[in-house]
Amino acid sequence: MRPRPRWPTIDGVEGSTRTSGPLPPAQVWERYADPHRWASWAPQIRRVETAAERIAPGVTGTVHGPLGVRIGFTVTAVDEAARTWAWDVRPRRPWLPLELHLRHGVDPHADGSATWLTVRGPAPVVAAYLPVARVALEFLVR
Repeated sequence: MRPRPRWPTIDGVEGSTRTSGPLPPAQVWERYADPHRWASWAPQIRRVETAAERIAPGVTGTVHGPLGVRIGFTVTAVDEAARTWAWDVRPRRPWLPLELHLRHGVDPHADGSATWLTVRGPAPVVAAYLPVARVALEFLVR
């Protein structure tokens, strides 16, 4: 299934992707919940700087990507029981006024778990990010 951005909204467009794999939901959730583990399953992340050991509303930090890219983030919502969370991200460049809102979740699946992502932002960025995110999510559940 190929993700497709939805109709534009005032905040841009929204697109989503979903994948499943053999890891149990609790294990996948723990890989999400610890920001210092993100680089172990997301190839676009080199490292994460944050004082938090676990995601929680209000947690902030910086994701370091390839080529010196630095993305600031703020976790906006976490529901441990439902295994969902959301965050806002923006480049650490004041001349680049770009923001994305991402929602993630982990669900039980017949063979392990499924994970999903919904991202909202400028159409070109959402379209470019979804395939990269899908690869990361495939690593997350395996």
